[in-house]
Amino acid sequence: ESVYQKCMAYELWHRGISYNLEMKLPVKYKMIELDTTLRCDLFVEDSIVVELKACDKFHPVHTAQLLTYMKLLKAPKGILLNFNSFNLYKDGQRTLINHHFEELEE
Repeated sequence: ESVYQKCMAYELWHRGISYNLEMKLPVKYKMIELDTTLRCDLFVEDSIVVELKACDKFHPVHTAQLLTYMKLLKAPKGILLNFNSFNLYKDGQRTLINHHFEELEE
């Protein structure tokens, strides 16, 4: 996955698209910020969370992970990409959109 991440970062940079790699995400629990290792693979244009995978298929935990990152970053869109797919465009991507972050706030 790290190789795909570097390739994606290069392509974004080459096209002049802003992004952050391996963003460490703050997590608050009962008003305390926890030291955590949650890291978002790519955060594109301060609005799209991109999680990169190289697995046999998407699992529910991948969607949960993406939704968590979207919530923490208040991102309206998230994309899962699985580079271990026969057809990336057909089976290797999943897009999530959420316009209700006010409802997700504590």
